[in-house]
Amino acid sequence: MDKNKIITKKSLNFFQEYLNNAAPTGYEWEGQKIWMEYLKPYVDTFITDTYGTAVGVINPEAKYKVVIEGHSDEISWYVNYITDDGLIYVIRNGGSDHQIAPSKWVNIHTKNGIIKGIFGWPAIHTRDKAKEEPPKLDNIFIDLGAKNKAEVEKMGVHVGCVITYPDTFQVLNGNKFVCRAIDNRAGGFMIAEVARLLHENKKKLPFGLYITNSVQEEIGLRGAEMITQTIKPNIAIITDVCHDTTTPMIEKKKEGHTEMGAGPVISYAPAVQNKLRERIIETAEKKEIPFQRLAASRSTGTDTDAFAYSNGGVASALISLPLRYMHTTVEMVHQDDVENVIRLIYETLLTIKVGEKFSYFD
Repeated sequence: MDKNKIITKKSLNFFQEYLNNAAPTGYEWEGQKIWMEYLKPYVDTFITDTYGTAVGVINPEAKYKVVIEGHSDEISWYVNYITDDGLIYVIRNGGSDHQIAPSKWVNIHTKNGIIKGIFGWPAIHTRDKAKEEPPKLDNIFIDLGAKNKAEVEKMGVHVGCVITYPDTFQVLNGNKFVCRAIDNRAGGFMIAEVARLLHENKKKLPFGLYITNSVQEEIGLRGAEMITQTIKPNIAIITDVCHDTTTPMIEKKKEGHTEMGAGPVISYAPAVQNKLRERIIETAEKKEIPFQRLAASRSTGTDTDAFAYSNGGVASALISLPLRYMHTTVEMVHQDDVENVIRLIYETLLTIKVGEKFSYFD
């Protein structure tokens, strides 16, 4: 495999289309269709479930099963209350950040299509500088330019409509990918690229590979909880994002030191099976793939936890992509890290033998 090139023009176009499409938690299916269409040439079949998780399968007849996984949903808002004056108050769908909301454009998803709106905010001239209020969940609001509640409802907007940001993919300084929803649409992209490389390099795996794009991670790992019961894997390698902690106002003593451009981040946590993690590290060292280490405490906060503690215990590990400005509309990652996560998963898969249990007692 060419160490200097993994992401092609075609795959980058897919990544851009995939990121630009809205797929809020609970409404992931259009993004899943884009992802499945790209993955289709590289897998033998697909599994989907009731809530929208999609799985591309290579060697579905094999009894020994390995999962590589990312999650497909993005944070968003719900319409919660419409005032008589036609302004909209919201609640979170996932970990949406109230502090970035003022002056942002939004898309409200209705049966009539997308309705545009803005998060309004009082002009600086009108605020009391002695006791300025910061943006809070109970004071941010959306303005559709409507004169009253009846006009809002006529547009098709009602309580329960989901709201996303329209910000789209851009490349900054030649090799930084910037967009909303890189957490964790990047995971779906990277596992799809692993499948593509296996196909193009004509690698025949001795086990079933389940390329899994889970839903509803942002509200508690729910999609992973469901699909792991369907697949019943022997091994799961999860990819998600973690924080680049080198930007201002982040305390490294608390968050650790991980940075964009320095390689994939390999986690230490109770849910991470130690022998599988060491296999990943050994692979990185052998293949000269740069990597970083991160210590989690009680849990990883990712789908790793859902897979690890399912089906009587599944050997699971986490490879993360360092990201700046998580849960904003300008999430940023380094192309080198994206390619090295793909490379590390790909190379690790080639080391796995059928029947491996990664047992501490063998």
